[in-house]
Amino acid sequence: MLWTRRAAMTGCCGALAGVAAWPALAEAAYPNRAIKMIVPYPAGGTIDLLGRLVADQLRAGLAATVVVENKPGAATVLGAEQVARSEADGYTLLTATSTTLAINKALYRKLAYDPVADFTPIAPVARVPFALIVNPSLPAKTLAEFTAYAKANPGLAYGSAGNGSPHHLGAEMLRQRLGIDVHHVSYRSSVPALLDVIAGRIAFMVVDLQPALPQIRDGKVRVLGVTTPQRVAVAPDIPTLAELGLDGFELVAWVGVVAPAHVPQPIVEQLAAQIDKLTSDPATIERLTALALEPVSGSTPDRFRAFVKAEVDRWGIIVRNSGAELE
Repeated sequence: MLWTRRAAMTGCCGALAGVAAWPALAEAAYPNRAIKMIVPYPAGGTIDLLGRLVADQLRAGLAATVVVENKPGAATVLGAEQVARSEADGYTLLTATSTTLAINKALYRKLAYDPVADFTPIAPVARVPFALIVNPSLPAKTLAEFTAYAKANPGLAYGSAGNGSPHHLGAEMLRQRLGIDVHHVSYRSSVPALLDVIAGRIAFMVVDLQPALPQIRDGKVRVLGVTTPQRVAVAPDIPTLAELGLDGFELVAWVGVVAPAHVPQPIVEQLAAQIDKLTSDPATIERLTALALEPVSGSTPDRFRAFVKAEVDRWGIIVRNSGAELE
């Protein structure tokens, strides 16, 4: 059968319409290009480990190419600002922490991003417990003895991972609750501060439990208590500071994944499902628990958003009470 001119034109237009639809169909198939995971911390640390675990899960679960890029600096501000200004297409993600999304809001006079308005929350990954440690030469084996010693020896030096870090804020919370006079020494990260506690150059520190636990077990530092509401699974013999008399005392940092604001909901749900799959996996739970980390599963993007908003308020009070501030 011969085509009429009208039929030929109709067929041609239909074919062109189909060709025009191809890019839209291809764009709808997420992911169809590499995903970038920004980690605003140096390579090799706890946050970097968690970011890479998420990246591995996205590679496997979404059959995607995922590139991890470490962009440390300015208390995570550099990496966070990059992600906040990226396209809202699900191809740029941030391994964010309580510093990024809660502490910095109160810490900086002018912050280059808004932790609530500029990001799409995807999912939490893990909580990070802290502990109060002292140099073993200190004649204090309990929190009560430490309090008495600090009051009798005002000006004890403590270390932190920087002004406004959870380590600094935790020690300031202790200073206020215990009524002691102590001196803050700021370091570039928690590891050199921990090494100076071991060496006796500073007397004590509130430190994330993960790097401190081997030193505790080897007797290089003495632990007085953990800052979590309940005892930490990997170290059940260490009491909480709340158990030791500081009712309600809690210092727990956290790690999660966010994207730029306004990422389409179907993409958010895909990403959140993969992260929840990771944090619900028994092998992952066992691995993170052994590292003194607490995996978080069963959340949703909406719950994570509400959590972040509440944390902005909670940490804001802690920062203001500490007097910490950055330009």
